[in-house]
Amino acid sequence: MQQWHQFLQESSSHPLMLDNEKIMCFGDSHAEIQATQSGSVICDLSHLGLLQMQGEDAITFLQGQVTNDVKQLDGHLAHYTAYCSPKGRMLALFLAFAHYDHLHLQLPKELVTSIAKRLKMYVMRSKVEITDVSESIIKIGISGQNAAELLKPHFSIVPQSSYELVSLDNGALLKLPGALPRYEIFTDLNSAKHIWSNLRLHTVAVGAPCWDWLEIQAGIPEVTLNTQEQFVPQMLNLDLLDAINFKKGCYTGQEIVARTHYLGTVKRRTYLAHINAKVQPKAGNDVLNDAGEAVGKVVRSAITSMDSYDLLVEIRIESVESGKVFVEGNALAIKQLPYPVQTKNSP
Repeated sequence: MQQWHQFLQESSSHPLMLDNEKIMCFGDSHAEIQATQSGSVICDLSHLGLLQMQGEDAITFLQGQVTNDVKQLDGHLAHYTAYCSPKGRMLALFLAFAHYDHLHLQLPKELVTSIAKRLKMYVMRSKVEITDVSESIIKIGISGQNAAELLKPHFSIVPQSSYELVSLDNGALLKLPGALPRYEIFTDLNSAKHIWSNLRLHTVAVGAPCWDWLEIQAGIPEVTLNTQEQFVPQMLNLDLLDAINFKKGCYTGQEIVARTHYLGTVKRRTYLAHINAKVQPKAGNDVLNDAGEAVGKVVRSAITSMDSYDLLVEIRIESVESGKVFVEGNALAIKQLPYPVQTKNSP
């Protein structure tokens, strides 16, 4: 990753602002978020980790660990899937896909080591190898109305539908959900340098907070160290994101997740919200009602402009419907997600 970041620094006209390995901006964070909202941008996604699973038992093993149907991952499709504790509380949220004979699980890099260790505990005698490939596979995001056109010179096929995956010899190209066209590129270092240099001629390079904003607009939640074991999958709308398969059979935490579904009513949901505040809300911060009672948690947040942020917040439905809710004393304005928030499950 050091070589990749050195290349990005040499390609930039401004010093990179980094937080550990996370690129926060390429020189002007406010100009970057404005470009993200209205133009075409390119983003380094080194802050996301990637686990690779391979072996003849990999699919069977993972099928017994996560909420979604791993057998659907045929090299042409990706999906989100939750990894839960036996009590049905989320330990991680994966963006999962297959690339030839490998399965890949993308998640925040801060969780990679602990999640890999936990998964390996349950491998037992299964023929499965779990490897951290976060450093060897470069991840690049591109967003904007003309993103597909910009990608055509570099990829023989550009996916058209959300979660559609194109597998290539030196990587993969994935179309992500959201109102703004978004794609993620997975490739090796040399190919990444070539792709970045060419796409950079037609886009603005932006930091990770801009990608967080795009994820929030798409209603995609996240589990971090601060929020592990805080949420049952339905609290983060994973049923609405098709990240739970209720017919696939047993997996860790399945009894709790299924019970929540078949009881017919979900009492807590994740909402898109806006807040004006001097300090950015952090994942795990409490959401309070008028009486000062904790009724939810901040899931993730991103800056929109000076002292202004968009958030995904998990809140009791009745609290949203009955009055104002607050984070650190600042009122939340609830906004419309790109998918309907249901309070009752489909039969």
